[in-house]
Amino acid sequence: MAAKILNHFKQEVKELKLIPSRGGCFELTADGKLLYSKLKTDTFPDEDKMIKALEAHQKKPQHA
Repeated sequence: MAAKILNHFKQEVKELKLIPSRGGCFELTADGKLLYSKLKTDTFPDEDKMIKALEAHQKKPQHA
C-alpha cells in the first residue's frame, strides 16, 4: 500500500510513516486526521479506496 500511495501521489507526499502494530490494526491518517480504521470497520483496506480517501482529503481546504 505504501508503494501504491507513493507512486500515485509522487512528489505530493511530504512524509509517509509506517508504524508496525499487532492485533490487525491498520489505520490511515493524513495531516493528523483519521481517514480509515480497520479496527472501526472490521474490514481489510482496499488500496483503491485508500487512494480515493487521500485524494478527497487533499481537495478539502486545510485549516491553519
